[in-house]
Amino acid sequence: MRITGYRALNTVQEWGRPVGDANGLYADGLTDVPIIVVTTDEGITGVGMGPHVELDAIFAAIDGEDPRAVTALYDRMLRQTFKAGHAGAVFGAIGAFDTALWDIKAKAAGQPLWRLLGGRDRVVPAYASGLDIGLDDDELVATYRAYADRGMRSAKLKGGLDVARDRHRLTLVHDVLAEAGGGARPGLMLDANECWNRKQAVRYVAELERTLDLIWIEEPVRRWDAEGLAAVGRGLRASVASGENLSGLEQFRPLLAAGALDIVQTASVWGVTHFLRVSTLAHAHDLPVSPIGTNPVGLLHAATSVPNHITSELQVLVPPVGVDLDLRIEDGAFVLGDAPGLGITLHEEAIAGCGLRPATVSFDGPGVRPERAGQRLLAAAC
Repeated sequence: MRITGYRALNTVQEWGRPVGDANGLYADGLTDVPIIVVTTDEGITGVGMGPHVELDAIFAAIDGEDPRAVTALYDRMLRQTFKAGHAGAVFGAIGAFDTALWDIKAKAAGQPLWRLLGGRDRVVPAYASGLDIGLDDDELVATYRAYADRGMRSAKLKGGLDVARDRHRLTLVHDVLAEAGGGARPGLMLDANECWNRKQAVRYVAELERTLDLIWIEEPVRRWDAEGLAAVGRGLRASVASGENLSGLEQFRPLLAAGALDIVQTASVWGVTHFLRVSTLAHAHDLPVSPIGTNPVGLLHAATSVPNHITSELQVLVPPVGVDLDLRIEDGAFVLGDAPGLGITLHEEAIAGCGLRPATVSFDGPGVRPERAGQRLLAAAC
């Protein structure tokens, strides 16, 4: 079998509400979903989701190769881009190709990827995560009630701008989940998306911890600040989670050496091979891993095969436009199906005919760091 080409598609995720974090909002509730489809001479195709950056340059590393040599081809793609750097969006594009190759390999074997990777159980524990900072109280309650109806008993809220507001919102979600769980104590997390400095993080979360019990605080300070993350962890009861924006094992090493992380995260767009390698590195430090992302299907399959997976992020309850997934969400977990590969079916006519496009301008939204992030003295409006 040989790789013969690829094509790039774009669809959208319809959230039906504003989504965002401490850095900004997508007010129209639409986000881009870039897709890569890799083709072979045997008619088997693979699907990956990730940025459309330097695609031709990256594809040159795998063109004409046997797609089943996935891990070797992953390293070829890293070598192909080493001068310009394989971080950021380039790393995401490599992850998309990598995920597509795993999809092909599992399809060629006639197995779902979770089985091919050595997973024993198709059930992947999940927590709810609504990218909810722009919601009012009624919208917040309705959003997490929908998650609770699927069995979710843990939730991660976006916050970091106003401690009183975050306490109120966390309490609302706590009550929704507790009611759905028959009074059982729910799990709560807060994601600050790097909006604090070190002392702000400790003051802020310590104030929340006077009345709330948080499982983890996510990205309290800058992603690379090993000393700062470790200092935050020493000052709080909650665990410190980070890693979704780190690319390559070399970026994780200093954080793990400093004892900076309690929960090791990877983003879904970074690909399956990266997740497997980070999971092994974390396991060597006796740390759990937790994938994050809007459409984490590749990492859900991979999560079944690692011993230190703790939980995966559930953001949306419906797939992107023109995408079907062979999985369901029930009893607080993703349940993977038996379709060969990732279980992704694309309806390319529906994708091509989709007139929806995000309206957010380039210098806006949660992907842009606010000018005063980490320097605010008082609560800031979201």
